[in-house]
Amino acid sequence: MKSLPLVAGLLLGGLSSPASAQEAGAHPGRAVVLSKCFQCHTDAMFRDQRQDRRSWEATVYRMVGRGALWTPDEIKLMADYLGAEYGTAAKSAAPPR
Repeated sequence: MKSLPLVAGLLLGGLSSPASAQEAGAHPGRAVVLSKCFQCHTDAMFRDQRQDRRSWEATVYRMVGRGALWTPDEIKLMADYLGAEYGTAAKSAAPPR
């Protein structure tokens, strides 16, 4: 059991890394999208499919119809994030020509 504090320290130490600090200010729906959507999809699906928040919510509910197990709160967070970051008014991730 002496290794438990060491493991906890390593895990907690990772939370204070610069990448984690940057993610701390990220939209709360981002973490949900990363943990839920990336089980089946790549980021190309989000970058290539620009939709408003309502359309993203419909897309998320379509995934629920296909077997995804998400709470209403998770669905709202995902739709809010995807609408803000990958909506029709969001800045395109494609390089300018």
